Amino acid sequence: MDLNYTKEEQAFREEVRSFIRGNLPKDISEKVLYHKRLAKDDWVRWQKILYKQGWVAPNWPKEYGGCAWSPIQQHIFEDECGYAGAPRVMPFGLVMVAPVIMNFGSKWQKEYFLPRILSSEDWWAQGYSEPGSGSDLASLKCKAVRDGDHYIVNGQKTWTTLGQHADMIFCLVRTDSTVKKQEGISFLLIDMKSPGVSVRPIITLDEEHEVNETFFDDVKVPAQNLVGEEGKGWTYAKFLLGHERTGIARVGESKRELEQLKTIAAQQLRNGRPLAEDPRFRDRITQVEVELMALEITLLRVLSSRTKPGPEASILKIKGTDIQQALTELTMDAMGPYALPFRPEARAAGWNGEPVGPEDAASAAAVYFNYRKTSIYGGSNEIQRNIISQMVLGL
Repeated sequence: MDLNYTKEEQAFREEVRSFIRGNLPKDISEKVLYHKRLAKDDWVRWQKILYKQGWVAPNWPKEYGGCAWSPIQQHIFEDECGYAGAPRVMPFGLVMVAPVIMNFGSKWQKEYFLPRILSSEDWWAQGYSEPGSGSDLASLKCKAVRDGDHYIVNGQKTWTTLGQHADMIFCLVRTDSTVKKQEGISFLLIDMKSPGVSVRPIITLDEEHEVNETFFDDVKVPAQNLVGEEGKGWTYAKFLLGHERTGIARVGESKRELEQLKTIAAQQLRNGRPLAEDPRFRDRITQVEVELMALEITLLRVLSSRTKPGPEASILKIKGTDIQQALTELTMDAMGPYALPFRPEARAAGWNGEPVGPEDAASAAAVYFNYRKTSIYGGSNEIQRNIISQMVLGL
């Protein structure tokens, strides 16, 4: 694999950089760079700008309105977006359910849902985890019973990320309890505005409303919203998780956070000299930087394979989240006592409190708490290690 960018790829990077510089709203990028809370409108506004440019779906085939970019182009685009402070596109529609619909959905589902995902007309949520069915997802109990041209859905989902904004949710539901648990699961697309759907907030450790509990009480879902075959949902779920875990690596964002960490370390004094000159702290930064470089190369190899993500996605997920957590820890260390006060209100865009120390020190503790979850969602890192040991090492 040639790791040197060609002239064409370098020109593409300049094109992307120029577009972002001229089109990314300043108020949105400042929220991202200083770890402020993003509103639904911030994500949708940026996605619509990308949609107008034809760049909102880099990995989609052209026949569905995507860019059909090469893996290197996709990586360059994510890289530049990360550096510039662009919010990541909401993955639930564009990155997660869309490939499932493309590969397993009906003609009607492709024609109806995919254009609405592209244009951000529909905001999607993920309905996988349940109380007691997280890492052991195949034990899920949310039930769907066929009744003529509809399914009647009853049950609960949890950790529904940004479900308070969602128009649609893709759900794993149990349609058969008499067979092996993986074989009784189906993949259903549910309108969040349907009678019987209710969303209850879960306030997390950083005092943010990012996740929810979602309840289904006799919810009628048209049978045409069943993706693929009944009882094959586990196959579609694993396909989707491969795309999700690859995206969780977030190399571009980590590179931006690393540069910000270096800036903070160069400015913060410890024992009368910049922290960046402390050999031990410098070694810790170097260790993370080397790991991030290795992750980027691994990501490029996975993207270049042009096959559906396999156990490699688990490797990316583990290392990506380990690095993200390490960066928040080092940032807290670099800011020292300035980062100690837990001030979740500092993440509000209109917060006018006086910053003490580095500009984003006030939100550092909340960001640190928020990133504790990265090693859990998308399948905990412990489960990912089991997948690697079974599928790669044969243990």
